[in-house]
Amino acid sequence: MSQSPIVLDVTGTDIQGESARIRERGPVALVELPGGVQAWSVTDQEVLKSLLADERVSKDPRQHWAAFRNGEITEAWPLLPWVAVENMFTAYGADHRRLRKLVSPAFTHRRTTAMRERIEAIVAELLDELAELPAGSTADLRSLYAYPVPIRVISGLMGVPEHLDAAIHKCVDGFFDGSLTAEEAMANFMEMYERVGELVAYRREHPGDDITTAMIASRDEDGSQLADKELVETLMLVINAGHETTVNLLGQAIVALLSHPEQLAAVVGERASWNDVIEETLRYQAPVAHLPLRYAVEDIEVGGVVIPKGEAILASYAGASRDPKIHGETADQFDIQRDTKEQHVAFGHGAHHCLGAPLARLEAAIALPALFARFPNLRLATPATELTPIGSFISNGHTSLPVVLNPGE
Repeated sequence: MSQSPIVLDVTGTDIQGESARIRERGPVALVELPGGVQAWSVTDQEVLKSLLADERVSKDPRQHWAAFRNGEITEAWPLLPWVAVENMFTAYGADHRRLRKLVSPAFTHRRTTAMRERIEAIVAELLDELAELPAGSTADLRSLYAYPVPIRVISGLMGVPEHLDAAIHKCVDGFFDGSLTAEEAMANFMEMYERVGELVAYRREHPGDDITTAMIASRDEDGSQLADKELVETLMLVINAGHETTVNLLGQAIVALLSHPEQLAAVVGERASWNDVIEETLRYQAPVAHLPLRYAVEDIEVGGVVIPKGEAILASYAGASRDPKIHGETADQFDIQRDTKEQHVAFGHGAHHCLGAPLARLEAAIALPALFARFPNLRLATPATELTPIGSFISNGHTSLPVVLNPGE
């Protein structure tokens, strides 16, 4: 390459600005991940969608990532837990289809829609707790609302017993923390593996109407069960993905609406819908900015670049969802009236499209209108530009969301 790779800021200080700089290099550009590991970042939406649907693109490093197979990727690499797991997230071809078939029953339309009443109850309880705060006081809406809504939902869906709740939640936070050293990241991974193993053991003894129980009982058409390691690591995937993305979706939607009062007025006045808000938020601030990793099964020519066989590909959802080829000159602006708002890749595309996308949308469709109905005078206590990013190039959110719930009362 004539240009050196762009070194990604692992703390995610300016995800959108960095995505724009990558896009300036072309639809496919070389970037450097932690530890000097290189990957091809794809910020062109159509190019990315074509790769995500291409059978020549794998998520299995053991088969298709040359650096992994050659032993260059070791436990010293802080992102190892993202690629070394053995579950649906890193499966390829027939193996992926087998695992997805076993997991899919846990996310049926029936099971998702049946959660509405439970989500409404969680939201109402949290709003009641917020209403008890002194008028005019500042509250962290991330820790008190955006975070507990999805973690309570996913814990309920997974059948997590109370004695494992706090430990699993702590591990989820650590999984997305870009500041962890390799040793800390691996220790966090092993801690979560152990805790989720305890969840599986508990649900084997105490089955219920939950995803863990359903997956323990799941069998494919040949009658084979998920291997224990696959089961635990797949449950880890479901817990992590089912929580973090929705936290960021809620937080980013709240920030965007409070930063654009005229658009908040439009949705409250029913001149726009909450679905408009949700889809534009997913486009404008994709909850997952960059998702590691995929690999070229063979040389792939795309976007005017040849990605060599065995090299890594980084799905840059935040950049691709703001592609000006799709959204024009206003791609970097939040606009719930935008005609192209549903054209994003926030939940991926192709075989690995997020199974939990309908649940995330349902949670947002309940939690957002309920919040603004309960606190119509809600405002940010800190300018949006001064909010602190979560400290990750993967997860696109804020460490806190300080607001004044009832200003002037």
